[in-house]
Amino acid sequence: MALIRLADRLTKFLMIFGAVWAFFLCFFILADIIFRALNMPISGTKEIVANSVVMIVFMQVGFAVRSQSMLRADFLVVMMPKPIQKTLLIFGLVLGAAFFLFLLKAGITPAMRSFANGEFDGEGALRVPVWPTRFAILLGAGLAGLNYLLLSLVEIFDLRVERLDL
Repeated sequence: MALIRLADRLTKFLMIFGAVWAFFLCFFILADIIFRALNMPISGTKEIVANSVVMIVFMQVGFAVRSQSMLRADFLVVMMPKPIQKTLLIFGLVLGAAFFLFLLKAGITPAMRSFANGEFDGEGALRVPVWPTRFAILLGAGLAGLNYLLLSLVEIFDLRVERLDL
């Protein structure tokens, strides 16, 4: 399916981009720690890190869903008959899709408002724009919702789709 391949490519790209961002963020935090020890803190570190962590999480959530590595407690489900297990799996996937698609819908207006108003986080020397974080939430929630929806369709119609791995 072309839609699954497209979603997989975007999911992998965002996961890798988020991982690289997290890697560089570690060095940024380390530099701030070193400069603070020298009494020369880097302005805006708190704001950059806070917004970056949210962006990294939402860039990687689509991969976690698609690779089926989201946390799930199925200790009771595995003791049930196979048809009930499948029904509960599909129900859980549909609920996951609904959650992330509702999050997408709820985030559109704040993201547009943030962009239009030029919303910033922080005071003083460095002010960090908030709208990229809000749009990353939209992108990540939409992709996670789409991936949950695709996984539910795969289960409903017993399609053969390989698990997404790096």
